[in-house]
Amino acid sequence: MAVAVRNEVRFLLNDEVVSLSDLPATRTLLDTLRLDKRLTGSKEGCAEGDCGACTVLVGRLSGDGLVYETVNACIRFTGTLDGCHVVTIEHLKGKNGGLHPVQQAMVDHHGSQCGFCTPGFVMSLYALWMAHPNPLTDQVEVALQGNLCRCTGYAPIIRAAQDISAAPDTDPLVSERKAVVAQLNSLADGARVECGPDDDRLIIPAHVDDLAEILEASPNATVVAGSTDVGLWVTKFMRDISPVVFIGELADLRTAEVSDRGLTLGAGVSYTDAYPLITEHFPQLDAFWLRIGGQQVRNMGTVGGNIANGSPIGDTPPPLIALGAEITLRKGQSRRTIKLQDYFIAYGKQDRAEGEFVESVFIPFLPEGEHFAAYKISKRRDEDISAVCAAFRIKVADGAIASATIAYGGMAATPKRAAKAEAALIGKAWNQDSVSAAMAALAEDYQPITDMRASAEYRMLSAQNLLQRFFLESGGEAVQLTRGVA
Repeated sequence: MAVAVRNEVRFLLNDEVVSLSDLPATRTLLDTLRLDKRLTGSKEGCAEGDCGACTVLVGRLSGDGLVYETVNACIRFTGTLDGCHVVTIEHLKGKNGGLHPVQQAMVDHHGSQCGFCTPGFVMSLYALWMAHPNPLTDQVEVALQGNLCRCTGYAPIIRAAQDISAAPDTDPLVSERKAVVAQLNSLADGARVECGPDDDRLIIPAHVDDLAEILEASPNATVVAGSTDVGLWVTKFMRDISPVVFIGELADLRTAEVSDRGLTLGAGVSYTDAYPLITEHFPQLDAFWLRIGGQQVRNMGTVGGNIANGSPIGDTPPPLIALGAEITLRKGQSRRTIKLQDYFIAYGKQDRAEGEFVESVFIPFLPEGEHFAAYKISKRRDEDISAVCAAFRIKVADGAIASATIAYGGMAATPKRAAKAEAALIGKAWNQDSVSAAMAALAEDYQPITDMRASAEYRMLSAQNLLQRFFLESGGEAVQLTRGVA
């Protein structure tokens, strides 16, 4: 079916409608703000989505309402904002030019010294305040995972977050939300967007069927969902990624469905949107999920994107492999479903044909009585890339291990199961001797490398110790004895 084509990206920037017809695909939102619009409150500290100095809010239509989330403007491409509302710190000032209540609280509690990071902190606190006017300390800490301060310290900022005097319903983003929704609806015409120069062209599909058609015609196009990885290809490595197909706002790919068998997530579901469903049905992943990037990264990044790029240190593949996840790949009108563990072939190579894309991820529910856990080792606890990621799942029946699935990231060229270690467990008692044998077998499964994140020796020792930790935290022999299975 033919779709209408528009040659400009349109979005609401604070209170101004912006239309860009000559927009390059790789133009970041931060450059658009600072260089084109002279909105210089947002800062560039790292250009890789790590420090949060560039934090802004992006509002997007969701159902009948409008959802505002923090994002990293330094790696968010402007072309992904079609039909959205971008809010910068300049929009927070009152009509008389006075400080916003969030800003005033930062002043009152001495939450700023050099001030470079302060606009990003204010925007993160602003989003938190609108969602939780009286936040608990842990809620503040989660909201600020993606913001780094090198001089003030976080205690004054946390105090400021918990002492904002005004109520959110007095804020324009709350009181004028219906008007903004109407404005964004007026921009949503259901058209495909194609614009930009020939050597930096962008395409925004009208819907998922349109995406399939586009990728059949341009199989070498770069597909971008959240840009938390591809953004760095541009800002750090200056890679040519044209043409670029932006899929982050495709409603067809942001769906989630719960059945009797499990949870199905569209490939465009963000970590943030997936979190309530993940914690409801897989509570073992609660703490793990909150260690995927910072809040801004979780708002932008997608589960499907984390799988599709095939990184050996992606956070989600190990636990999803352990849970027996499957992915649906689509090319044109054809679909096929494969086990996630079979998708990863070699470094930089996945079982995905030209023009094919990940459409959805199915995660089966864990049967009652099985043990499951996932762990992440990184240099910094929050907002850091894994050195080692591990996931374990076992079933004990009649005193013996009936099944075992062990998957690691950061230990090989792809996320990979530990076949030798699994074999060392199956049929054995769930006790220390069996676990020690499996720990030793890991040296046959993996030959990790040394890089900036960890040495090979550290990775192996961590992998072994995480298996030991899983054994102890799952109750080990003590639990088996109390349950009468050993």
